[in-house]
Amino acid sequence: MLVTGIGGMAAAAISFASAVYDAANPVAVPTIGKGQSVDTGRWRVTINDARMSSVPPTGTKPFEPKRFLLVDLELDNRSVATSNAFMNLITIKDEAAPLQPKPTYYLARDKWIASAINPNMPEKLIAAWEWPADRPEPEALSLSIGKQIYKPRDNLYGAPNWFGDGEAAVVALPVTQAQEPTEQ
Repeated sequence: MLVTGIGGMAAAAISFASAVYDAANPVAVPTIGKGQSVDTGRWRVTINDARMSSVPPTGTKPFEPKRFLLVDLELDNRSVATSNAFMNLITIKDEAAPLQPKPTYYLARDKWIASAINPNMPEKLIAAWEWPADRPEPEALSLSIGKQIYKPRDNLYGAPNWFGDGEAAVVALPVTQAQEPTEQ
């Protein structure tokens, strides 16, 4: 019993030291460019482009002039169930971020607001932030892509679920000006 007790204390001490070391030396989040695919656990995300526009993805110009930051991306749901958990996946990392932290997602194919994405059916989306009039338009942008892990049994309910697990990557990309339609 003495050997078992000493072994258990040694294992606990090594586990504690490992946790302290990992907390003091976090793994750096990779910075990638546009067009590179990121595995976030539940999703495979590819950010393709960013642009400023006065027209939202619906194509209907608002009555009052507004500016929108539009980000083109591709999503592939790698889980076994239809999900809309991508709504919390992408955030702007820069200080010049708009007041609304979460974008509105539109389907690129029909310009309608996106809902749940089906598994194994990659979808092209447009994330749209309404850009405040009092802030200068960005020339470059950093987007943080979150990641999730799957637990077959969570600690609270004992049920399977996906849980947030920090950042998967940061995407740095230039912001272009969209070609605006001319009014006649």
